[in-house]
Amino acid sequence: MKHNHEFRDPIHVFVTLDSDERRVVDSRPFQRLRYVHQLAASYLVFSGATHRRFEHSLGVMHLAGQVFDVVMAPENVHHLIRPEMPGAHQLGYWRRVVRLAALCHDIGHLPFSHAAEHELLPEGWNHERLSFALINSDEMRAIFLNSVPPINPDHVAKIAIGQKKLSEFAPDVSFSVWETLLSEIIVGDAFGVDRIDYLLRDAYHAGVVYGRFDHHRLLQTLRILPLSDQEGDSIEPWLGIESGGLEAAEAMSLARYFMYKQVYFHRVRRAYDIHLKDFLKDWLAGKFPTDIQEHLKLTDNEVMAALLSAARDASQKGHIHARRFVDRQHFKMLYERTPSDQKVNRAATDLLFDELVREFGADCIRRDSYTPRAASLGFPVLRADNRIESSINLSETLQKIPSATFDLILCDRTILTRATSFLKANREKIITPVKEVAS
Repeated sequence: MKHNHEFRDPIHVFVTLDSDERRVVDSRPFQRLRYVHQLAASYLVFSGATHRRFEHSLGVMHLAGQVFDVVMAPENVHHLIRPEMPGAHQLGYWRRVVRLAALCHDIGHLPFSHAAEHELLPEGWNHERLSFALINSDEMRAIFLNSVPPINPDHVAKIAIGQKKLSEFAPDVSFSVWETLLSEIIVGDAFGVDRIDYLLRDAYHAGVVYGRFDHHRLLQTLRILPLSDQEGDSIEPWLGIESGGLEAAEAMSLARYFMYKQVYFHRVRRAYDIHLKDFLKDWLAGKFPTDIQEHLKLTDNEVMAALLSAARDASQKGHIHARRFVDRQHFKMLYERTPSDQKVNRAATDLLFDELVREFGADCIRRDSYTPRAASLGFPVLRADNRIESSINLSETLQKIPSATFDLILCDRTILTRATSFLKANREKIITPVKEVAS
């Protein structure tokens, strides 16, 4: 029996799996990812962006194994961390857990990935919760428990989801410091391999250069570094970097910013997301199912079949939204928030949107916006003199990278000329604050 299996990959060339990992890949939850687009309907804008969650998950597993090997190498372990590390006999087990967790981190994604997740799942549900449920399903638990040696499914689930997300729906699940650290390898904001792979992969398939950076240098300089608590009484291990990799870390943060601005927030891509969500609301007549057996039945294929059918039949639910999607009759951008209008009135976009809806109707006007989290990411950096300092203190670049944000008003293309004229004639009047008359 063959014990090693290879997948060719455009980003990592070869991704190698052992037989237990191959059984996960052959499972129903993982094979479903062959039919879920990584970037939703972005292929309608970037024609090469047809890649799926399947190959991304393989890439995340590949990178997770590489990071584990680098940071656990004896010569790379900081002397203050060494006493906190598991014994060498345990590292082999945890390496397998990390790779399996990376492989399974996305198995809960809905059709078209993130496009409709926040509005079309019941309250309290997201793709992480669905992934958690699938990892703990009978099918997946049997694979983990029958591995050689057996793998605890609870370890896989915790490290795949991470403490921050898991606390939202399973607050009673506790994490050791070690488990928190291992989950950072996959889902961490600073150096999570999920982010590293999607930036490289999405840029490659979209045909842009924005997402590329020297990830080889980045990975080779990652280290587990000690962080003191606020009183300085205890040492907590955390994922950081040697100072020689700081420029690669800066490049990754810049790559993420530009990918959001140029690809993920592309105005036409966002318009297609709106039409897709509007269609799904009608087609589902409710929410996506959270029962895992029902979840496994739904992929992009089922949604696309329904879209094509509804686009050609005016009597079907969601016809108008499906037609806009299928026939490329997407909404056009009418207005984008500008600093100059914000100076006049911080509520300028709100006022313009409300007035446009009153003038042209809610069916013809949409607003799409994104409010970012904090842009600066702090992580420990091991300097050449062996001092450890925050990346924010050492890097002016990281301090200055802005948040990727947008706030758009879009409209049905059939009213674009009229709406543009209306906006041109009335914009200043709408956003100019009313002066109070002195009594």
